[in-house]
Amino acid sequence: MSAPESSRARGVDRVIGIFRQLHLAQRPLTMRELIEATGAPRSSVYELVTILAEAHCLEIAEDGAVFFGREMHYYGSDYAQHNDLISRSHQAILALVRKHDETAQLCTLEGNKYTVVLSENSSRPFNISSEIGVKVPIPWTATGRLLLGHLSVDEIRALIPEEDFVLDNGKRVDFADFLRDIERAAAQGYCCTEGLSHTFRYCMAAPILDRSGATTAALCFMTSRDTDPAKREVMLEDLIRSAQALSKF
Repeated sequence: MSAPESSRARGVDRVIGIFRQLHLAQRPLTMRELIEATGAPRSSVYELVTILAEAHCLEIAEDGAVFFGREMHYYGSDYAQHNDLISRSHQAILALVRKHDETAQLCTLEGNKYTVVLSENSSRPFNISSEIGVKVPIPWTATGRLLLGHLSVDEIRALIPEEDFVLDNGKRVDFADFLRDIERAAAQGYCCTEGLSHTFRYCMAAPILDRSGATTAALCFMTSRDTDPAKREVMLEDLIRSAQALSKF
């Protein structure tokens, strides 16, 4: 790679780094915070932020804080409208939330982590949810157990970092138990977990299949562990029915 090409590639990497850090922070960052978070040279960050602000991809507040600009909203909206699964899943999630008043999400894997692609919260003052796009260890989730059903034991072991089996409360997910959960989820066509990534969280997930029958994503409900079992049963039935409607058999 020639010197100009290498320089341009570094510039693209730094732009991606700026976007990623703003997304992870979920708030405007000062220039100092951006420089520290990205590890890029001060002059490069200032130059790129200026260029991106002129293109309305970023906005600079009066106090100098930087966040996404309106152009990013347009690009995201375009993607959602033209991605068939996301577009249809959004309508399904809205319908589930309207009926059950519980947080519903579209979830998938990104590399060796789990992430939320779409999320709609319940209307209640207290609800349980996860941030869109934030990467979470796979063993912490019901969805992860569904999405690994096509992998061998060796592939699963190689995919998940050892530290990801430790929950945020310090407890460790036993690998053998994790494998049994994956097998059970594949056999029953859904997965429910309780108190893993959040002490009071009860998560249920139903698979969205592609034309080959592989699980590519999942619809999820996030509710409380004290939710009435009868309500949970109805929620799970509706969740499975909605995921089947989104699947491409």
